Amino acid sequence: MSAQEKYAELEKILQGYGKIAVAFSGGVDSSFLLAAAKKILGMKKVLAVTIQSEVTARDEIDNSRSFCWNLNIDQKIIKTSVFEIPDFDKNLPDRCYLCKKVVFQKIIDVARENGFEIVCDGTNASDSNDYRPGSKAIAELKIESPLKLAGMTKDDIRTLSMQMKLPTWNKPSRACLASRFVYGEKLLVDNLQIVERCEKFLFDMGFAQARVRFHGAEDKIKIARIEILPLDFKRLLDHRDESVQRFRLEGFNYVTMDLQGFRSGSMNEVLKVDE
Repeated sequence: MSAQEKYAELEKILQGYGKIAVAFSGGVDSSFLLAAAKKILGMKKVLAVTIQSEVTARDEIDNSRSFCWNLNIDQKIIKTSVFEIPDFDKNLPDRCYLCKKVVFQKIIDVARENGFEIVCDGTNASDSNDYRPGSKAIAELKIESPLKLAGMTKDDIRTLSMQMKLPTWNKPSRACLASRFVYGEKLLVDNLQIVERCEKFLFDMGFAQARVRFHGAEDKIKIARIEILPLDFKRLLDHRDESVQRFRLEGFNYVTMDLQGFRSGSMNEVLKVDE
């Protein structure tokens, strides 16, 4: 099916819900879902619920506020600490499941307090290509994933977002900051903030996509593995000295560039090898 045909399917799905609360991160997928829901259902039948915690980049919260304000959509922001979740800081392979089970329950509670029984997320058809333990929590809590039900891929969502003139149509993917650390390495708030600042440095330099993978978080030797798009390799090398200096100020002993380039879920490659 074409992207337009999938949108027609999404329209039927959302009309069947009647009104929805959207777990809104401010990313490409949830932004499109929120905008489409408002267009299809109307402003009063849509609520955005956003989680603000240590694993969310601060500029993402600011962007989510601006998005909702521009579309005149009601937004509820839940400030919480993911470090209150038992075993979250151990960063085991089920970390995402543990986290989503707690934070999505908070989203459900806020949605119901505001008269919304159905909660939706931005999971789409492309998300089945990666290890996503959080999907188990979403299923257990009966969160709806209308984009996935409509068969929409990430490319479909970007295409439709561009047609709707959404500012997020070409926005870089921004996963949870905890995903930058090797499973089994303890998560610390200070290290999450280091990753956030280093990635902001790269985005401010104009890189279309960037991840800073943190290796040796609990060791004396700390390594930054930078993932950017292959077409941007030369740009990073052109700014090598200032990049190394900036990363060393953040405490990294070695600053490296991953020659495979940016790819979502690269930390899961290690997990698959171990399994």
